[in-house]
Amino acid sequence: MAEGWPAAVLKAPRRLSASNAAALDVEVAGIVRAPSSPPLNILHVLRAPLGGLFRHVVDLVQGQAARGHRVGLIVDSTTGGARAEAALAELAPHLLLGVQRVAISRELGPSDVHALRRVSGWIGQAAPDVLHGHGAKGAALARLTLSAPRAIRVYTPHGGSLVYRPGTLAGGFYRTLEWLLKWRTDLFLFESSYIASLFRAEIGPAPGIVRVVHNGVGEAEFVPVVPRPDATDIICLGELRPVKAFDVLIEALAILKQSGRPVSATIAGEGPDEAKLKAQAERLGIADLVRLVGFRPAREAFAMGRMMVIPSRAESLPYVILEATAAGVPIISTRVGGIPEIFGPQSDHLIPPDDIGALIGAIGAALDNPAGLRRVAQLVKERVQTEFSLPAMVDGGLAAYGEARALRQLAQFA
Repeated sequence: MAEGWPAAVLKAPRRLSASNAAALDVEVAGIVRAPSSPPLNILHVLRAPLGGLFRHVVDLVQGQAARGHRVGLIVDSTTGGARAEAALAELAPHLLLGVQRVAISRELGPSDVHALRRVSGWIGQAAPDVLHGHGAKGAALARLTLSAPRAIRVYTPHGGSLVYRPGTLAGGFYRTLEWLLKWRTDLFLFESSYIASLFRAEIGPAPGIVRVVHNGVGEAEFVPVVPRPDATDIICLGELRPVKAFDVLIEALAILKQSGRPVSATIAGEGPDEAKLKAQAERLGIADLVRLVGFRPAREAFAMGRMMVIPSRAESLPYVILEATAAGVPIISTRVGGIPEIFGPQSDHLIPPDDIGALIGAIGAALDNPAGLRRVAQLVKERVQTEFSLPAMVDGGLAAYGEARALRQLAQFA
């Protein structure tokens, strides 16, 4: 494809040939069913068993196992607590290659040497055909290991190191590491066209196969959620950290109250900013309007508000929006990351990040005309149901695995 990636091309992957295998286009692989093939040994490597990334891996594990593949999981042992233990126990019947928990720190450090040694030993024993790394740390471990030399190495960023601000020391370091590791990658399996484009802009052209396979949701998630009798005006859901911009929402609510229009909100989630957000609400005099309720399962949280607000400064392709739109929840969101890919023709309703005035205006308009926001929600729901299905996500990934393995086999005869 010419310099610069457009939005994903909706077409089935082409047949590989020796002449075109070195420069394949970016395509959405999720619209074709994976070809029949012998069962694969597939290992997924990630750090924290939390959030949308973990939910994505759980869906992949279940879908791949249901299609007859042998699947295993390597995940951090220091995060997740009881919820992670319960989720992994429920997932265990699908994991014929087992689950291995290893201490994997969030930031780079000396402990990573020990983690790589532990991970490499288990990978060697499992002898995977596919080694799929998720997020910055999981993908780094999957690509740095020298074990399983015959396995294809797959990378899905989920934002990962690509969301570090350019120009910072951390951003420069992680981008350098990404550039080095891309040469150890057979398949770049991006979850959104946005992240695919960001990778090319920040890291450069990918030397392996590049495919975009959108996250997907299952039919059960399209059952509508009805707000509880004690629902607040707004529900927010996500990890309590700066990138989610809950501080912007709290400031907007304070201004709305000062203008004579108090608006209540529930924030469901955990994270390092919890005390800071509570203090901000106290300082601005709206502690009575903002309740922080800790972690809640998504559908339980959706019922705690009459509309959802996602004020994020950065995102990849957030599951929380896919889940909320599937459940029919009206949404006000910022225009960041892959969110416009979800909203499609309704993207004009998205607002800029860090724009308190735009957020105040969107909340006021939604309260004045809730039927209008519900109409947008219904249109987005219909789009998600047709364009972001769980079977398409699983089959698209398997089809991309097949391409990468075929290219590896071709290279052996070059």
